[in-house]
Amino acid sequence: MVVSSQTTITIAPSNTSQLIDVSQTIPPDALDPATGFAVEDGPFFTAVFQELVEFNGSDYLHVVPVIAQNWSTSNYENWTFFIRQGVYFPDGVQVNASTVWFSLYRTILMGQGAGISNYVGLLFNGTVFSTFGYAIPWGVNNAIQNVTGLQTGGNFTLTAKVLASILSHFNANNQTIQKIMEYPYQAVVVKGPYEVEINTLEPYRDFLLDLANWWGAIVNPVYVDQHGGVQPNSANSYINENGMNGTGPYVIKKVGAGMSTITLEKNPHYWAENLTNIPAVAEPAHIPIIIVDYGLSHTDRVEDFATNQAQISYVSQPFLEQMYSAYQYNKYVNFSQVFLNLGYEAAAYFISMNTETFPTNITALRLTLVYGINYTELLQLFKLPNGQIGATEYFGPMSPVFPLYNEVMQLDNLHPYVYNFSLALHYLNEAGYEGHFYVILPNGTVVGDSKGSQLPTLEIYSITPVTELEQEELDIVQQNLGQLGISVAFKYVLPAVIDNWLSPNDTPAMADLGWFPDWPDPVFQELIAQTDVEFGGISGNFAWVNNSALQQIYSNLPFITNTTLQTNEVAQAYKILYNEAPYIWLPNYIVYFFVQPYVKGFVWNQFDGYFYNMMYYQPYTINLASSNTVSSSSNIIATTTSSNSLTTETLKNSSNYTLYYIALVIIFIVIIIVGALVLSRRRK
Repeated sequence: MVVSSQTTITIAPSNTSQLIDVSQTIPPDALDPATGFAVEDGPFFTAVFQELVEFNGSDYLHVVPVIAQNWSTSNYENWTFFIRQGVYFPDGVQVNASTVWFSLYRTILMGQGAGISNYVGLLFNGTVFSTFGYAIPWGVNNAIQNVTGLQTGGNFTLTAKVLASILSHFNANNQTIQKIMEYPYQAVVVKGPYEVEINTLEPYRDFLLDLANWWGAIVNPVYVDQHGGVQPNSANSYINENGMNGTGPYVIKKVGAGMSTITLEKNPHYWAENLTNIPAVAEPAHIPIIIVDYGLSHTDRVEDFATNQAQISYVSQPFLEQMYSAYQYNKYVNFSQVFLNLGYEAAAYFISMNTETFPTNITALRLTLVYGINYTELLQLFKLPNGQIGATEYFGPMSPVFPLYNEVMQLDNLHPYVYNFSLALHYLNEAGYEGHFYVILPNGTVVGDSKGSQLPTLEIYSITPVTELEQEELDIVQQNLGQLGISVAFKYVLPAVIDNWLSPNDTPAMADLGWFPDWPDPVFQELIAQTDVEFGGISGNFAWVNNSALQQIYSNLPFITNTTLQTNEVAQAYKILYNEAPYIWLPNYIVYFFVQPYVKGFVWNQFDGYFYNMMYYQPYTINLASSNTVSSSSNIIATTTSSNSLTTETLKNSSNYTLYYIALVIIFIVIIIVGALVLSRRRK
């Protein structure tokens, strides 16, 4: 029997006051925005802290004013910001120009990865840092000497100690500190209660994109001074472990042991609560409580999402179908309605080839390797349940998401490397004679210098634990190169090992890694970071590319404000790199999350992650025409659209009647079958 009314199923959260996020596979490395430097930190920092300017939602190439009301620059070197009046921390401390001075100088002086990597060459001098061991905001040494008479002008050790003392006992009303902050020739200048000027060492067109990340966070001087203050080259352990509240739409309610869980609650004293014309990224929170469970097992991430206990989750690509199959509402919701494909990431994935150590210092061997890998086979690993390929080929180090990438590739008439066995064999033979080695192909053919030594096994280092997808990629590389007689083995190491790759001799010949730019500048953050010898090893250039022609191009490349000129210079660098082949570029794959269909306002940004404050709930309703079954649970609401407006109890009764009639039909069929068997026996 079929119920003729049209039934609707509504999927909703069991608790509309909270959102549970289990998508982050590892916890933050620190809760202090001056120290935290991991991709996983983004959503947390974005919820709690704010910057002068922030990315315009998913648009990471443009910023909007948040703590700053507006800004101006005439030369990309001197930036004037007018601070919003009425921005407060939850404890009532007001943000003004001196808070900006404090926050940026604190981040730089602490000397942690976030500050060093993102302000060197812009707000502090790299030569001073490497020579004296302190990151000193440029000009502050002269400011201190000019106001106090202390001989800090050329004494950066003394400058660091004095600046740390000022920041650890910060009093913006102190006349001496006021005069130091007002000194005009330094990185950050307080020009009025709500006017601040930031001066870069070089004109830099993308400086706002740098400031928009969490190392530009404006923090509470009172709280910092009450919890350890500021020390040169030192992290604040208390804030790293416990966090502190910023000016953002959420505040920290609880931090679990080892940061396994962080609970955020809506900021009860949020400065923008009743304001209009506020950028969407700064709007007040809609969902009161956010619970982030970090580092859950794969099984837990699948189960929590499948049973509607979690609203946001993640699994690696080989398990996409498993996640959807386990999803208890998959009969009502198709795959694309819970799978958010957010496009390709601003990242580069590669196997680096150390250009300074044998045998990968032989250019012909590197060309052998890049032409000896079947990239089409690699792409098939990223096939999605809907049949699409969730990855793309490219020629790094710039990510294909940036417009500059396509411009340069067209200018140079370049394309990503393609599998070409015969060309790889040609280069292998050439490399063998240059390096006095040979290889033996699977058919027994000797290639290279038969009078030399057999090419040793190439070890590819990789960070443990390696995901199943990464291992499948490596296995394909191993199999492809095996067809060329090149033996490949894998060596798995902890992240701490990579921290010691400080010279070509310390760095292995080959390493399977990825590089994520800190802000959206493909020149400064990708091209130069990965191919400038000054950034060798852990700083980004794992291949230790050291090319004099490139170094000449790079000398001022990031600071060229004429976009046409800069593009042409990048194109020259790309021609050189294409022939040098320092990296094997692995597919750039999509970013995705599993998100419940009733979660709206999920906005993802390449550099900030996503914005909890923009998310809200809207029950998800599905029409089930001519349905004869009704599901019931705490997270599914059953209603009908018939003119009789049946109640839930009526639906249950209808279901019971249906079962009754089905039982009668089954009994009738059984009687017929038994009768037929009896007749059959009689015929025999």
